[in-house]
Amino acid sequence: MGQVDYKELKKGGFIQQIQKNNFSMRLGIVGGRIQAEQLLKVYEIARKYGHGYIHMTSRQSIEIPFIKLEDIETVKQELAEAELYPAASGPRVRTITACQGNGVCRNGLIDSEDLANEFGKRYYGKELPHKFKLGITACGNNCLKAEENDLGVKGAVKPLWNKNNCTYCGLCETVCRHKAIAVNKGAKGFSYDTSACRYCGRCVKACPKEAWEGKSGLIVYFGGLFGNRIAIGKQLLPIIFSKDELFEIVDTTLGFFEKHGKQGERFRYTVERVGWELFEKELEGVL
Repeated sequence: MGQVDYKELKKGGFIQQIQKNNFSMRLGIVGGRIQAEQLLKVYEIARKYGHGYIHMTSRQSIEIPFIKLEDIETVKQELAEAELYPAASGPRVRTITACQGNGVCRNGLIDSEDLANEFGKRYYGKELPHKFKLGITACGNNCLKAEENDLGVKGAVKPLWNKNNCTYCGLCETVCRHKAIAVNKGAKGFSYDTSACRYCGRCVKACPKEAWEGKSGLIVYFGGLFGNRIAIGKQLLPIIFSKDELFEIVDTTLGFFEKHGKQGERFRYTVERVGWELFEKELEGVL
């Protein structure tokens, strides 16, 4: 056996273990969704080539530990039979994470699963100065913690009040967690503080008279970290309303990282080094 290129193996989803010539193989799963039939193949490989168990990663993927060096190519071939592939690792766009979105969840404001698939086709595995994490959460409950990603997306709704339908029942004020709405039922008084609104859509969902209408949108966060250093991603843009705008924003962000990033430097550190103002200026040209 010739010299082993461990960096190349890691790049291809085979992560070296402390046990010599053993690797934990990470699967490329987008948005945490895998077909039941594919799980059968994962089961077979774990039993046949591993130690009979799997590990669920923190980013919705699956690892099969104790894959032997000499079995790697065979394992790849068997995975391909089930349309499964090892994950991208190293300095590139990593597994796209997402919640189940409005196709399943009652709270979902966007189809986060569909968006994750589009992200996967466009960006997954793209070479960059360092790893780059994309995460999508469908509502303000923030199950996928959008602000912890290098670029995170959160589903949102911009509420629009229709005076003619309103009975001033006050239910929207009750459900608003951010005190953006105030209703005086007796005097039929109403106020809506747009600066306090977090676009959670609770007022729209709760209104029994459809006095609130909602325009579905997206909020984007930049520069989140949750590892050796913790940093909350920043919202640098107002709510946006089209996927085309979102793709332009992601393209611009990755392009900025490619242009200004140093090898081994996370996106947050790049922006802090060259200046948030420079990054914001490039984003301004998108919208």
